[in-house]
Amino acid sequence: MKPYRIPQLAKPYTDYDMIQRHAELPPFPDVRGHLLYIFLNHGASGPQHNGELYTLVTTLVQLGLDTHEVIDRSNGDSDKDTMRSRQLKVLAGDYFSSWFYQLLAKSEQIEMVGTLSTAIAELNVMKANLYSKMRRMLLTAEQYLRHTVQLNMQLFLSFTPLIEESVADLWQSLLREFCHCETVVMELRRSVEPTGAIDGYCYLHLLNAVTEDEKPLLQNQNIDHRDWKKLTMKYKCDSLLKDKLHQSVETIQGILQGVKDESLIKELSAVLDRFLLQMKITGQAAGEG
Repeated sequence: MKPYRIPQLAKPYTDYDMIQRHAELPPFPDVRGHLLYIFLNHGASGPQHNGELYTLVTTLVQLGLDTHEVIDRSNGDSDKDTMRSRQLKVLAGDYFSSWFYQLLAKSEQIEMVGTLSTAIAELNVMKANLYSKMRRMLLTAEQYLRHTVQLNMQLFLSFTPLIEESVADLWQSLLREFCHCETVVMELRRSVEPTGAIDGYCYLHLLNAVTEDEKPLLQNQNIDHRDWKKLTMKYKCDSLLKDKLHQSVETIQGILQGVKDESLIKELSAVLDRFLLQMKITGQAAGEG
């Protein structure tokens, strides 16, 4: 198997000065991409010559979808820089996502264009259903987290029919746990500032946990940073999420201990090591069990 190099291959499609200067993009879906690459290339029946292409286009689509998710949708007055950032994120998300069709068509992978297009359409329906439930306040924090993890898995799950049957269950189990880890890390990051945390895990957790006297603070979406910090500390939002992160990492380690193929476990362990290193670099402490 060729070394994993999807982030490097994606750079010509994602690195533009205008976008970098004026819009903060979400993280590249590196862990999910690495997992997909490993499993697509595992075993004699895997489409080895297309594994890299399929992984590249899927991560570009995911980055495009994630870029649209971080667009500031606040209704208040926006300054020039905010408006420019918003517009660039819309354009960047569309641009990243559009590459899948061109790259697959160029390689005559027309059937895969249809497969990925169907997966994107299904993902958009799932998102619409989630947003509808959130607007009607029908979700608890735990339900929101489960739905978000499923959304983050969805594009990658569309490749399950191409993965060797003997490792398909392993693929899905690891994808779920790594998506859970990535989602929890994202929620930890967005919970730092109240403006970014609205409708996220911590916000929903607080809605259910706070006293009646404290609820008006949350109903005001311009909640002061100090008030937000007091509530998140009082109701242990960070601790809850970090506990979930520890549990998922331990679950992944347990799953890997059951893998008998030495080559496969070496590759999968590298994914976990890379993820843990990224968390240390970004200041998130997960521990290794």
